Amino acid sequence: MSDDSSGSGSPTPSLAPSTDPGPGPSPSPSPDQRRRDAWRGAKKVLARVPVEHRIGDSLAALAADAGAVYDLDAYVDLYGDGVVGELERRTARALGKEAAAFFPTGTMAQQVALRCWAGRTGNSTVALHPRAHPEQHERNALSEVSGLRTVHPTGEPRLPTAEEVRDFEEPFGTLMLELPLREAGFVLPSWEELEEVVEAARERDAVVHFDGARLWECTEHFGRPLEEIAALADTVYVSFYKSLGGMSGAALAGPATLIEEARTWRHRYGGDLFHQYPAALSALLGLARELPRLPEYVAHAKVVAEALGEGLREAGVPWFRVNPEVPHTHQFQVWLPYAADVTTDAAVRQAEETGVALFHRWFPCPEGPPGISVTEVTVAAQGLEWTARDVRSALAAFVGRIA
Repeated sequence: MSDDSSGSGSPTPSLAPSTDPGPGPSPSPSPDQRRRDAWRGAKKVLARVPVEHRIGDSLAALAADAGAVYDLDAYVDLYGDGVVGELERRTARALGKEAAAFFPTGTMAQQVALRCWAGRTGNSTVALHPRAHPEQHERNALSEVSGLRTVHPTGEPRLPTAEEVRDFEEPFGTLMLELPLREAGFVLPSWEELEEVVEAARERDAVVHFDGARLWECTEHFGRPLEEIAALADTVYVSFYKSLGGMSGAALAGPATLIEEARTWRHRYGGDLFHQYPAALSALLGLARELPRLPEYVAHAKVVAEALGEGLREAGVPWFRVNPEVPHTHQFQVWLPYAADVTTDAAVRQAEETGVALFHRWFPCPEGPPGISVTEVTVAAQGLEWTARDVRSALAAFVGRIA
C-alpha cells in the first residue's frame, strides 16, 4: 500500500510488486545522543547534569515533590503572580534585598539590570571581564540589543583588582563582577579583595552589579552569608537552574524602585510569560533542598580535586592542570594534553563499559596550545559518596582508555 501524498483521499492500492525492504536496522545514535545515554546509564557519577533528564521523569518528580514547598491547590500563575510572586519574595529575603523579579533567562535579567543602571547613571559603559558571560555567550547582546558599551579593566584569568578598577583610563557607569568567574575556573577573589574592588568602584561613582548565577555556592569561600555578600552590590542576578537544579529561570534582586523599572523592561523584552509555574516550583524546591547542601558539595569538591591531582601524577600523565588547585566552589576545571574528541570518547566509553562517569564532555582549551582539552567537574549530592580512592581508581580507568 502506498499513501496518497496529496492528502486529498484514501490510500490507493498499488498494482506494482512491493519493493519495501521492511523496517531494517535502527539508525545509530548521534554522538550527542550516545553521550547522553552513556551518562544517564552510569550508576556512579559526581553529579547528575540537566542533559541527562527525561521529560516524563522530570515532570513526575516535580509533581511528587512540589507540594512540600507550595500549595498545589492554588491556581496557576498568570503573568507573574501566584507562585512566581512567592518565589520572588523568598529570593529577595535570601539575598537581603528589597525586591526581586523573576526572569525566564539570566541573559534577559542582566540586560535589563545594566540597561536600567545606564539610564540612572547617565553612563552606558559597563566594566566587566572579557571572559564574563555577556562577552562570551550572548552574541554581543549588550551592544546589539541594549545599546551598551563594554570595557575590560583586566584580561587576567581572575576578577579585576581594586587598583585596576581605580586606575582604569576611562569612565564607566557600572562595574559588573561575575561571581565566580566560570571561564577562568570558577574562581573568586578573597572577601577582602572583593570589598576593596567594590569600594574602588564607589570611589568612581559607579554602581556595582553582581552576575551571581552561581552566587549560591560562594558562601564557604567568602566565609559570609548570602545576604552579606549580596549587600556589597546594588543589584544581583541569580540563576535557579545552574546550582539549585531548577528547570530554568533567574531573578534580579535590588532596590524596589529599580526592580519595578526592571519589570517594565522585562515586559518590553518579551519576558512576561503567561504561565511559569513549573519553573517557579522547581526553583522553590532548589531553594529548599539544594541551597542548604551546597556547603557540603564545596567541601567535597576539594577532596575530589586533590585526588584527581594525585591520580594524574600516579598515572604518569605528562602534563595536567586542576584549576584552581583548591576549588573555590563545588566546580572546577581539569586540563589534559590530549585532543577534546579523544578525552570525550574515553569518558563516554568508561561510562558505557563500567557504569562510572568521572568526566563529562571535554572541549578544546581556549587558552592553551592545540591539543589541550578542558572539562568542568561538578560535585553534587551523588558525588558525596566518592572517596579519594574511588576518584583515583576511576581516573586510572579513564586514562587507560585514552588512545
